[in-house]
Amino acid sequence: MKDAFGAPQSLLVLGGTSRIALATARRLVAGRTRTVRLAGRPSPALESAAAELRACGADVDTVDFDALDPASHETALGKVFAEGDIDVVLLAFGVTGDQGRDEEEPLRAVRVAQTNYTGAVSAGLVCAGALQAQGHGSLVVLSSVAGERARREDFIYGSSKAGLDTFAQGLGEALHGTGVHVMVVRPGVVRPDAVRSGAAGPGTAPAPAAALPVRTPATVSRLTTARLTASRLAAAPLEAPALVTTPDEVAAAIVAGLRRRSGTVWVPGPLRVVMSALRHVPRPLFRRLPV
Repeated sequence: MKDAFGAPQSLLVLGGTSRIALATARRLVAGRTRTVRLAGRPSPALESAAAELRACGADVDTVDFDALDPASHETALGKVFAEGDIDVVLLAFGVTGDQGRDEEEPLRAVRVAQTNYTGAVSAGLVCAGALQAQGHGSLVVLSSVAGERARREDFIYGSSKAGLDTFAQGLGEALHGTGVHVMVVRPGVVRPDAVRSGAAGPGTAPAPAAALPVRTPATVSRLTTARLTASRLAAAPLEAPALVTTPDEVAAAIVAGLRRRSGTVWVPGPLRVVMSALRHVPRPLFRRLPV
């Protein structure tokens, strides 16, 4: 159960070696989260992640979990929930694949789809049912901006994320009113933390959630400027500095989103406006854009 301050005390990560998931776990443990379960295929990387979080003061166990084996999900994840309530489930596993090779070898493309979509649907439904049974909790689903519109460069990966995104949104609707919160996270291009100067370190506590702005004339002017900037960025690569993020920045947005019980989180924020513009660009023009 969440503590008296509404902070989650327990976390289950599906995809226990994900950089974003580990950055999120570090931030939550730096707060009041004390129990962490890292689910993934057994590996030195999974054990190393567990040891790192234990050093931060958390009670950490690893859980054998394979996204490509949906038949095992109910048993494997059921054992975790049987040990006690889980406040937050972070669904963070996925593979990007290799577009060129995946087109040439369809079975590779199928593996991308099975991991990112089929495995996520299975695990998501199992966790959603368990959260509903306990009457509370949040399910955080890592989607991607790649699922917003098909691109020649990554349409196999993007299509799997588009399916996951739609599934997670629908699941949120299905669970509305049950006490279970579903949050979809749409990061842009994610680079290592060291790439962005001034990025918060792994142990840095998240900044407090900002209050909703009052729209004074000056604020409206700034919002207009932001929209115009976003329009210009729509014609630039999605790797443009203003649209690139880091694992720790995504983690900060996740923690803030959990506090606000957001339904959708874009990281960085301007992506929401940029992708809204790109969705309406005619296909002949979209093909020529360097996105």
